[in-house]
Amino acid sequence: MSESKKTREACCSKLKLFLASMAFVYFSKAFGGAYMKSSITQIERRFDIPSSLIGFIDGSFEMGNLLVIAFVSYFGAKLHRPRLIGIGCVIMAAGCYLTALPHFFQGPYKYETSVSHSTNVNSTESILPCLSNHSVTDTDDTPDVSAIKACEKAAGSSMWIYVFLGNMLRGIGETPIMPLGVSYLDDFSREENTPFYLACIHTVGILGPMFGFMLGSFLAKIYVDVGSVDLDTITITHKDSRWVGAWWLGFIVTGTVILMSSIPFWFLPKSLPKQGKEESPSRSTELSTVAEQENFLPEENQEAEEKPVTFKELAKDFIPSLRRLFKNSIFSLMVLTYLVVVNGFIGMITFKPKFMEQTFGQSASKAIFLIGILNLPAVALGIITGGFVLKRFKLGVIGAARVSITASIGSFCMLAIQVFIQCDNAEVAGLTVSYQGASHVSYNPQTLLSQCNMGCSCSIKHWDPVCAYNGMTYASPCLAGCQTSTGTGKEMVFHNCTCISEMTAPVSNMSAVLGQCPRKSDCDNKFKIYMALSVLGSFISACGGTPGYIVLLRSIQPDLKSLALGMQTLIVRTLGGIPPPIYFGALIDRTCLKWGTKQCGGRGACRLYDANAFRMTFLGLITGLYCIANMMWGGLYLRIVKRQKKLALRKQAKENGLEGNGVSNGHAKINITKNKEDMDKESTI
Repeated sequence: MSESKKTREACCSKLKLFLASMAFVYFSKAFGGAYMKSSITQIERRFDIPSSLIGFIDGSFEMGNLLVIAFVSYFGAKLHRPRLIGIGCVIMAAGCYLTALPHFFQGPYKYETSVSHSTNVNSTESILPCLSNHSVTDTDDTPDVSAIKACEKAAGSSMWIYVFLGNMLRGIGETPIMPLGVSYLDDFSREENTPFYLACIHTVGILGPMFGFMLGSFLAKIYVDVGSVDLDTITITHKDSRWVGAWWLGFIVTGTVILMSSIPFWFLPKSLPKQGKEESPSRSTELSTVAEQENFLPEENQEAEEKPVTFKELAKDFIPSLRRLFKNSIFSLMVLTYLVVVNGFIGMITFKPKFMEQTFGQSASKAIFLIGILNLPAVALGIITGGFVLKRFKLGVIGAARVSITASIGSFCMLAIQVFIQCDNAEVAGLTVSYQGASHVSYNPQTLLSQCNMGCSCSIKHWDPVCAYNGMTYASPCLAGCQTSTGTGKEMVFHNCTCISEMTAPVSNMSAVLGQCPRKSDCDNKFKIYMALSVLGSFISACGGTPGYIVLLRSIQPDLKSLALGMQTLIVRTLGGIPPPIYFGALIDRTCLKWGTKQCGGRGACRLYDANAFRMTFLGLITGLYCIANMMWGGLYLRIVKRQKKLALRKQAKENGLEGNGVSNGHAKINITKNKEDMDKESTI
């Protein structure tokens, strides 16, 4: 008896070790993934690339998944699953280190500026932005092609390819974790414990994005070349659209954490005894552990004996297994629903910091911090709440589907309200308003020039904003008509700015300071309402996560579980992960009002967006996708109910047949066990 107890304790301790290891690896992969999302803006600015290209780079993670997921999820299920997860973690860590590599090959970051900001000038009044004959006008001409190529080589403008490849490698490494880890846990734990275990893993996992976004927020305030340049010479702050934080440092940190998470998986066995099997090792217990799936799934003739596992046999069975899987209409419809939802979610999470920055005037670091400290804890609470509701009320497939569709509709309502919360555009002379203060209907580059700065020989390409004391932002000191300046570095102040006096309400102070003007005070109140709705929507949406996952798990045959999870991940990652950042980015690019200029000439990253057009494009697209997903959830729910009714009628017919013919040998034990479970399950729906 004591020996049996020791065996049982050893089994449980290994399952608990696997559970803890899975929780940690979910944390670490989410930590790395969230940090990548939080660094999107910094990487975009560092490599001077548009949002559509940064979306393509972001999608390389899913491209990595696409390369190997089908084979890993199918063949990996028959191999040493914990060890494969460990190998995946090592590959992910290598991807993180590769992503950080360009920083060490590139020279110092040079942001665009239209004036010389020298710290050696000690005179009280110097640098005449408008009156001096600047060479900036030369940059408006098309430079020599060979000179551009030489400059780009020196600047390392194509180094973003390393980020692309590193992110793809991270995607390849992440592949085994979900399908192999979840199927391993579901195979060796009690069926009633699976939802709670999954909820625990996802809850610990959600701490990863929290820490990832907080790390991103912290590093966004640290200058990219910290330690190698004199920070006193930097004239921009972390609130400036040209600022680049120490994005590379976070990838070194996340890579190290992911590498540490791989260690426990090298010491776990290939398989474990089924949890609870020692207490009741009879055949009837084994049947009851999969009773809900047997009851819900269409009947199939499944072989009782396992075939010998050879690569040839596995490969031969792959196509028939796929055909069998996609004949399951509920599985196919769930994959399509998830596909639409993930399109909206990926687009939202990729560009949400930029949306908060451009629409509500928040700094990139503050936007990232708020997502990490408010939205993600709400998601964690929602996931654990969904798992608790399933376990507390012992909900079956239909009950889980009801929770999921309710959560989906609730989150859609929160999202729809956000569309109507708006702030006015930032007042930038020549871009969003005229030099006289009237709103602009459309943007033309020539509108940056006005009578007040015609004699200044200003470049209209550069973005070096200054804030006048009348609350108006000008694209550069030269375009503001400033004639003198005092101070150095960040403390520089420009005086006698002729364009400031052009305002309809003239002011006595014709000075301007570096940086954009802050938004109006009422925008802060609107931002608080937006964040409250966003947090509540995140919580409601997350409540449906675990129930939706359980519907998926219970809708597929046990022997197809790993393949189904892998194929679902493959399809959703391919069509739901790769395209959204690209088409969201391309549509967002269309709302840009002022493009930056690369060091070597040509169009760089966007510096200023039309806030209203950005809002309608971004939120309108997400709301539309979630609306389609809700309609699909409705169809899915009706399909689940229809199948359940059909199986209930089939069960009743069997019961009537047994009563009329008597209980025959061979099937008595099996049918009685299934019918008892059916009755238990029916009472919970």
